[in-house]
Amino acid sequence: MTEEIGAVTLDSQPALDSAAQAAEPSQFDSPYWTGAEDRSGVPGAGFAGVRFQRAGKVYHYLSNGFALKVGNWVIVDTPRGRQMGQVATLNPPRNKNDGPFKKIERLATGRDMAMRHYYETKELEAMIACRAESSALGLPIKIVRAEYSFDGQTLTFLYSTDQEERVETGELRQVMSRLYRARIEMRQISPREVAKILGGMGACGIEERCCSRFLTEFSPVSIKHAKEQNLSLNPHDITGMCGRLRCCLVYEFEQYVEARRHLPKKNAIIGTPLGQGKVIEVIPMRDSVRVRIGEAEQARDYEFHREQLVPLEELKRLQDKAASGACDKHDGGQCDCAKATSAPTEAARRPEAVSEPPAVETAAPAPQTARATDADRRARKKRRRKEGAALPGSTSVASQPPPSRASLPPRPDRRRPDSQAQERQQSKQEQPSPPPDRNTARPELSASRSGDQPLRRRALRKPLRRRASRPDRPAQDSSSQN
Repeated sequence: MTEEIGAVTLDSQPALDSAAQAAEPSQFDSPYWTGAEDRSGVPGAGFAGVRFQRAGKVYHYLSNGFALKVGNWVIVDTPRGRQMGQVATLNPPRNKNDGPFKKIERLATGRDMAMRHYYETKELEAMIACRAESSALGLPIKIVRAEYSFDGQTLTFLYSTDQEERVETGELRQVMSRLYRARIEMRQISPREVAKILGGMGACGIEERCCSRFLTEFSPVSIKHAKEQNLSLNPHDITGMCGRLRCCLVYEFEQYVEARRHLPKKNAIIGTPLGQGKVIEVIPMRDSVRVRIGEAEQARDYEFHREQLVPLEELKRLQDKAASGACDKHDGGQCDCAKATSAPTEAARRPEAVSEPPAVETAAPAPQTARATDADRRARKKRRRKEGAALPGSTSVASQPPPSRASLPPRPDRRRPDSQAQERQQSKQEQPSPPPDRNTARPELSASRSGDQPLRRRALRKPLRRRASRPDRPAQDSSSQN
């Protein structure tokens, strides 16, 4: 009866394929994205999430027009060949960029289910034989599991090792291929995956480990997750059965981080309804802190909620910043701190200027800060000179009249005397005239070049160089050169 149902389903597959190709719906035209009525179990529903192990990862495939339900067994194409999987969900993937998606080849028949059950009984025997052969070859590996494909064409051995370097398993693969008529594959897995396959009780006492029960993927875990939750850093307390940090450290990590953002840090000074105190413990899950109020023998510990606390240190920093006027937004006109309100008060305390218009009096100079630029310093210096000139009875350099030309001392006469000018004119006349042009003095040099022309020029230049040498320089002794 089962084979007949499977045959009917396979015979109707071409008709369903042609109907799907005629419609050509988008792979994201599904209730999850469009909000339309859910059509689960109806031909052409869209996607199907297939799982190959009990708590394995879900891979999405196109339903290809099959009327699928959660729990159905289907045949799909994977990178390791054709595999049989079980439909875990009919919802589309959350990320659209996970594609392209492959199509489901067909529904599993009764014959496929019988073959799968038969080869599952052979897996234990293959694992024992592989362990014996690896021990005989002296390989530092541990065979964890043997997996057959549903049709028996592929046999995969899962192993783990403590060595960081890669272990060569080519010889073991050849030995196992002679024992079993199947394509042999050797795949190394991590310690977390070993604990997931073996199963058993968890380190916390739970009857079945989280990874074997519902975890489909392993999240990265670090010691930071334990510190953020104020857990003991003892390896015995935070290590799982796999020898790695427990996966449950990630479960509440984000909640702890979000709660600590709104609470004061440890050893901070805060204000409470009972007075000023020091934080000695932060309790993120209660959204409260434990505060110590008093000193020495009169010190008492109290627990206060976040809404009852006053951050004294932050308020003090804000007040100091407002008093100093060090505000980044003041120059742009977006400041609402005390610097903008205190400026008119400082201007009112200054005496009125006599020579300046009222508009200048209202603009008080900005207080000097550590961040003042050179342009601000020059502007303040200019304003001080103006204010000093405006004050009654003040004498400044700007208010003094410029001295008259008659009161200045006479300038020294820097012109040369007549005798010096005459001597300079005579020295110019006594200078020899420039030498005549070589080309005009000797016409043979201006003629066309000949073979010996460079030699003639070189002979004429040598005496000129000797005459141009300095007469005051003593001639070098030939003996000193040698």
